[in-house]
Amino acid sequence: MLGYNPNMITTAQTQAFGSHKDMARAAGPIIPYEFREIKPKKQLKEIRKILLPEKKRFIFKYGYKFNLQHRCVVCGSQQQWETSDPMRPPLPLSNVNRGRPLMGTYCPKHAGIFKQMEMLQQQILAEEHGLEFRAYLPKPKVPAFRRGPLTDLNQSDMSSLIAAGWLIEPPKGTKENPTEQYVRLMAEINGKLKQIENIVGVIDRE
Repeated sequence: MLGYNPNMITTAQTQAFGSHKDMARAAGPIIPYEFREIKPKKQLKEIRKILLPEKKRFIFKYGYKFNLQHRCVVCGSQQQWETSDPMRPPLPLSNVNRGRPLMGTYCPKHAGIFKQMEMLQQQILAEEHGLEFRAYLPKPKVPAFRRGPLTDLNQSDMSSLIAAGWLIEPPKGTKENPTEQYVRLMAEINGKLKQIENIVGVIDRE
């Protein structure tokens, strides 16, 4: 995967001590964007301006300077993302979160800022509905069980527990009929397959 190209020169990079906005739009390492505004909605407008695609300049602005494949639409860095990369951003739009799709992409730095903008959008949406931001974040699905001792499990429950590392066995002295044995074995197979998928995902991230 190609990353930050120090040889790539942009308008913002030519100003060694440019403004806060110029420094945020320039190519560089992955760092969180530091807001100047305090209120979340104003922060959203601020960070959106950082991610606007760079426009061509000739007396007046027209078109987009880096609207090319594998080029960051903000700073112009070369970047080719792998499909499995969890940091891979969505297709850039001409107005960041709306507009027409562009041919380029975001570099790792601006992909990180885009993720930061998405989190801010979730925070604003949660606050508008009277929710805490922590409660609004996606959570892994856990099988819901009744309170009290469990006397039976369906195939989905068993698969979820086995995927989480539990070992499911019938009570000692209990004889399973062929249907019960089939359900238990299929649940074990599905659970083990889910365990393998989880392990493969961890290996890919490493």
